[in-house]
Formats: sequence, structure tokens, C-alpha cells
Amino acid sequence: MMPEDEDRSSDIEDISTQFKKESQSQSLKKTAFIKERSTLLNEASHHQERKSSNQTDETNAIMDILQPTSSSDINRGENKGKNILFTKTIPTDARTVPEPETFPISSLETTEMSIDLLANEKIEKVSPQVSENSEEKLVSDSDLFTVNLEAHGLQEFPKDILKVKYVKYLILSKNQIRSFQGADTADLLGLEILSLQENGLTSFPSEIQLLHNLRILNVSHNQISHIPKEISELGNITQLLLNNNCIKSFPFSGLENLKKLENLNLGKNNLGHIDTLPSLKSLRVLNLEYNQLIIFPKVLCFLPNLLSLNLTGNLIGSLPKEIRELKCLEKLTLDHNKLTFLAVEMFQLFNIKELRLADNILEAISYKIENFRELRVLILDNNLLKDIPEKITNCRMLEYLSLSDNQLTELPKNIQKLRNLRKLHVNRNNMMKITDMISHLSNIRSLEFSGNTILYVPIEIKNCRKITKVGLDYNKIVYFPVGLCALESLYYLSFNGNFISEIPVDISFSKQLLHFELNGNKLLIFSEHLCSLIHLNHLDLGKNLIKTIPPSVSNMVSLRVLILSCNKFETFPTELCALEYLQMLDISENQLQKIPSEIRNLKRIQKLNVSSNQFMYFPVNICQLQSLEELYISQINGRKLTRLPEDLTNMTQLKLLDISYNAIKEIPGNIGKLRNLVSFNAVNNHISYLPLSFLSLKALQQLNLKGNNLTDLPSGIYHLSSLKEINFDDNPLLRPPMEICKGKQLYTITHYLQKADERDDKILEKILKIVANSINETSYEFLRHKLNLASSETSVSTSKSPVPLKERAYQTFIRWKTENSLSLTAAGLRDQLIRTLKMIGAYDIMDKITALTLYSRAIKF
Repeated sequence: MMPEDEDRSSDIEDISTQFKKESQSQSLKKTAFIKERSTLLNEASHHQERKSSNQTDETNAIMDILQPTSSSDINRGENKGKNILFTKTIPTDARTVPEPETFPISSLETTEMSIDLLANEKIEKVSPQVSENSEEKLVSDSDLFTVNLEAHGLQEFPKDILKVKYVKYLILSKNQIRSFQGADTADLLGLEILSLQENGLTSFPSEIQLLHNLRILNVSHNQISHIPKEISELGNITQLLLNNNCIKSFPFSGLENLKKLENLNLGKNNLGHIDTLPSLKSLRVLNLEYNQLIIFPKVLCFLPNLLSLNLTGNLIGSLPKEIRELKCLEKLTLDHNKLTFLAVEMFQLFNIKELRLADNILEAISYKIENFRELRVLILDNNLLKDIPEKITNCRMLEYLSLSDNQLTELPKNIQKLRNLRKLHVNRNNMMKITDMISHLSNIRSLEFSGNTILYVPIEIKNCRKITKVGLDYNKIVYFPVGLCALESLYYLSFNGNFISEIPVDISFSKQLLHFELNGNKLLIFSEHLCSLIHLNHLDLGKNLIKTIPPSVSNMVSLRVLILSCNKFETFPTELCALEYLQMLDISENQLQKIPSEIRNLKRIQKLNVSSNQFMYFPVNICQLQSLEELYISQINGRKLTRLPEDLTNMTQLKLLDISYNAIKEIPGNIGKLRNLVSFNAVNNHISYLPLSFLSLKALQQLNLKGNNLTDLPSGIYHLSSLKEINFDDNPLLRPPMEICKGKQLYTITHYLQKADERDDKILEKILKIVANSINETSYEFLRHKLNLASSETSVSTSKSPVPLKERAYQTFIRWKTENSLSLTAAGLRDQLIRTLKMIGAYDIMDKITALTLYSRAIKF
């Protein structure tokens, strides 16, 4: 499956190379200042050669250590970095809104990039020690004007740091600095870039007003609720980052004095309305995303040079007619609002190049959309659109059109006129066919029609020679579209959830294919034609009817991920063991009874899922996989395992172990050898205790033992200091009681256990004294024999008289307690002693112990 937001920026870089040159050239004609700014930031972003002027050289120094990222970039990065999960599919009704992409739109590319210049920087750390010996290290020849003290635990302003000559760029992000107290104000005057992101600020440090040369100020991700009027002193400021704070009112006093302000980020605050706004003639980029705006502020329409406006994630229901005044606007983002229609005046924004309206309540788009002759990106996902006007085909510059999650039954007529279209996404609509006119989209790279009712793909698609990605999941396709096999650039192909029963021989010609998904079809065999795909990296054939694997699978030398879950395998196909470069194998939900020894040939396997099979016992041959990092053997739909082998610990690289939904009674006593284990899932088993070695799993972060038979937890559980997620629900816990564990906080549990240990130790001490004072010689000898105790030797007094029985007995019990304290808790020793007293018939002593136990429940020792 192909999520709409996957790898967007890499595609776009290829899509808009020509347009980038044209639009940048056009922007550079605007003003000399914009020219200098765009060049400067572009150099920083792409690490190109430095310019000769001193100003550019200085700024490049800071740009080299700052990594500008927007919130959408972060989200994309997270999605990109996720590991592939086993047989994970997305239902047809899953509604997703693509994340914003970065398109090179004239000066907008560089100016908007700079708005988050310091918002999420990845900065090389330096020593927090500010001494004469370290000054040269802080300011190197290549980084002459920069001091970077990000995340150094500072609580006070490093006053000595500015004694370093020529400090202009000061990075103090992720500390706890509240003011500049103690700093020499003369040393502050040269600062041009200052980052105080994530310092827990509730207000601006008053000293900021002295920074007259400041050009970039980042105070994002704090708790600032008010902007002081003193900010008006920052007359040279060009970028002001105030996002992720608690600001409720805007504009703030003194804003009109910020004549050079280009980028203003007020996203993710608490703004409810904006009634007035000074004329900020230099403002190019304004971000007001995720506030509480109900009405589109009309005053925004009179920012004469605004290029980019972001109002994502508000509650705006309509657009004012004054929006037509935004003559220079190139990018408008209104995703996640409440728009039911678009004001006709909006279509007078003739310079608009990127328009994002996903996740609104739009039922129609005006034919006047044809006025957007410069439009490159149009996102209309997750609305109520039933058709798209044919006039959209007059937007000849359109490169990316996304119409997913609407109610469309067909594409706009004459869509072939969109000759520049590179990405067309129409997922989860009511499309019954793909028009053969699509063959005229000669520049199309990405085509997605998942979640419709399409029956076939026209053969003419073979003319779309530049296609690299095709997503046709969850349609009604019966025959594999052979036209796709002629596409020499196609590397990603997804047909999950269709009715395909046979792979044509033509697929053999798609040797460039890297990623192929056919999950949830009607395949009866693993086709030999697939084995010709020698460059294939990812193959998903889960939820089919496959029983065997052909020997020629060994030709698939590039295969790294293979998914064969939910098929008809009764024996493990040994042919798979020839895939020596395989890293992930999912063969869960089959009918396997054992794993062959040949599996040891999978020398590079890292993830293995054999869950929900019919193993008679734990497949011990798996334990030969010393490269394995993740093992899933959950048996929610399979035959339950009753024990784990000691050989399990041979897999020393194991980081994740899932043995949930089995009938395992105990964890191997040598489990502590799995030093790299990070996640342990044993939900719904019969485990009654944790072995002592379990406390050696220092890397463990996730522990789930829900639904077992645990009655007590080991006191040493505090040794698992890396634990972040714990779950002991649905266990008959007594120590600690279940109400202590419900909060799933390790500190609470360990605190209780420590107190309980102290209490149990005191009770045991009293019990030992009761027994020693009450026992007779005969019972004492019986007790010593049953507990395997030697008699005490410390019994001779100065008068050579014999030591009394109670003293000898007490000393013997103390020695017994000391010798067994490492293997048994005080409560365990108490229970063992009581059981032994019962065996020897010492009922009078038992009555006294019972009385003490009842009494101890009512008091605190």
C-alpha cells in the first residue's frame, strides 16, 4: 500500500526542477534584499558553495549547523523511519490527509524554509564549560561567529560565553534559562541570531530589547502567554518564531515597528481572533496553524507582500471577499477547517501556486478554478466532492492533484490536457474505471486509485513511460494489468485486496521493480515469474492460497522483506532458506508444525514472525538465528506453547520477544542473558513468577505481562531502570496489590515493594523470636533437620555453662535467614518456616504466629 504522504519531497524535487529555475529567477527580480536572502538560505539548505561577501559567509556559518524543518517534515520523517510491520494493511475507509510538501515556488521556497530555521535544529553540541581553554573550541575557524550550547542543562545565562570575540549566533535551545541576569549588556549587542527554544520561558527576558542587531529570534516551544511592547526595539528582526506557546492575543504592542519582519510563526498557540494588524510590508510568510480561529481574519488580506499563509487546523467556516487583496499570495494552506464553500473572490488570486484544502466540508469547486493558471499543487482530500469541474484542465501548470477521500465517480473530462501532472491521487472514492485518456499524461510519476471499485486498468497505461509508483489496493481487479509490465521506470506496485489469481509471464520484464504488494488476493501458487525479479527488495504475498515455494526463489538475491502470512503452508518451505540476504520474514497464520534446521542459513535475518501456527513445541531451531532482533511467536490463533527452551538465550541480539497468547508457565531461568532485550510481551500466559535473572535485563523498556498468574513482583524490579511501559493488569497480584500497579508507574511499584520488604523483614524478625522462645528441644531438632540447618556454635559462656535453647535457636534462625536472603524474600522465608512448623506439628507456635500476622495487618511497624 502507498500512503499519500510517502516520500513526497524526493518526488517533488524531481517534479519541479525546471519550475524552480524559472520561479527563482522571477523572485530575484523583486528586490535586492530578497535576492540576498533567497541565495543565502538556499545555500544553507543544500550546502552549496559560499558567497564571497562577509555577510553571507557569516550567515552560512550558522546555517551549516541549523537544520530547518517544518512540523510536516517531522511527521514525514517519522513515517519514513517506521519499521515495516508484519502484514499490516489499511482498511478501505481509512481517511488520510497528505502532509504538506515543500515545492520550490519562487522566493517562497527559501523564505518559508527559513521560518522554521531554529525551530527544530540538529546542532552539534559543544562543552558547557566556558573557560579560557575552551573558547577556541567553541569558536572554530569554520564556525567563527557561532556558540552552540543546546541541551546542556543550563539554568543561567552563560555570561562568560560572550567574551569570545565576534559571537553573533547564539544557540541556547533546550535548557532552563529564564533571563540574561549577570550578562554584560555590551556583549549582547552584536547578537544577530538567538535561539531560546524549549527553555520553559513564561515571558520574554527583558534584556532582549537591547539586541538591536537581532535578525532571527526563536522562542518557540515555551509557555509564553504575552508579548511585551519592548519587542518593538528589534527593528532589524526578519524572523520571529513564537510557535508552540500559550499566546492568546495578537497583534501585540510594537509590532508595527518591525519593518523588516519577513517570517512570523504563531502556530500552535491559543489565538481566538485577530481584529487589527499593522501594515507589515515586508512580511512574506505567516503561520497561524492550529489556533482557535473561527473566522478568517480580514486584516490578513491587507498584507501587501504576503507569499505564504498557513491557517491549518482552525475552525474557519468561510473566506471573506477581501481575500482577493492578497495579490502576491503563492501558497494558501487551509487544511483541517470547517469550510463548506469557497468565496468566489478567492479565484482572483492569480499568483497562487499551492492550494491545500484537505479535511473540510466542501461539496463543490467553482469552475473559476481555471483562473489559477500558475497552480502547481492542489490538495482537496477528505471533502464531500462529487465531481471536479472540467475547467480545472486549464490549470496547465498543475503538477500534483490529490482528490482522495471524496465521492467522485470519474475524473475531470479532458484530464489529458494536464500535461505537466506528475502525481494523481484519487484514493477512496467511487471510481469504477480509469479513463484511457490517462495515457496522455506523459509526465505522470505517481498514480494512486486505491479503495475504489475499479475492474481493470486500461492497456494504454503503458504509454505513461515515466510512472514510478502505482497504488491500486482494494479494488475489484481480477486480471493483472499487463500494461504495467511495459513501464521501465516502475519500481513500486501495490495491488492489495483485489481478486488476482495469476501472475502473467510479462512481469518477468519488470526487473527494475523494487517493491511489490499482492496481499489479500486469490493467488494459488508462488509464481516462478516472480523469481525473475532479481532487484525486488520487498514482496508481500500475505492472505493468499499459496502452499509451496519454487526452488528458483533463490534467484531473488535482492529480497530483504518477504511476507507470506495467512496462506496454506503446512510445512516450512526450505527453499526460503536459500535467501541469504533476507532480513524480515513473516510466515504467521499458517499450519506449520516445525521449523527445519536449514533456517540457520538465514544469516542476516533480523525479524521473524511465526505466530499463529500449529507448533507442537517451541521450534528450537529458531534459536540458531544469532542475527535475529525481533521474534514474534504469539499464538492467538494457533496451538499454545507451554514452555520456552533455555536455548532461547542463544539469540543474544534479540531486542523484541513476543510470546503472547500461549500457555507458558515459566520464563527460562537464564533469560537475563538477553542483554539487548528492549520489549517483552507475554500477555495471556500462565506465568506465576519472574526469575531472578529477569532483573538483569537492563535494556528493557516495554514489559507487558497482562493476564498471567503473578501473585507478587520481585523487590529488585527497580533494577530495570530503563522501563518506560509496564502492564501487570489482570494478574492476581497481592504484592503489590493490583491497585498499586494500575497506574503502570515503575516508581510507585518499587516504592511499595521497598516499604513492603521493610515491613516483611520486621515481621520475620518477630516470628523468629517467637519460634526461638517457644520451641522445645525435640521440635528444634526436627526443625533443624527439615530446614537443613547446622546447630549454632556460639554457645559457650565464660562460666562454661551451656547456652540456653532459645538463644541457640535464634542464632541458628538468623544464620538461616542470612544464607537464604539472596534467593528468597523475607515473605518467602516466612512462608517456608511456617510450612515446616506445620510439618513438625508445632501448632502452639503456629497459633502465636497467626496472632502476630493478624495484628501486623492492623498496625505499622
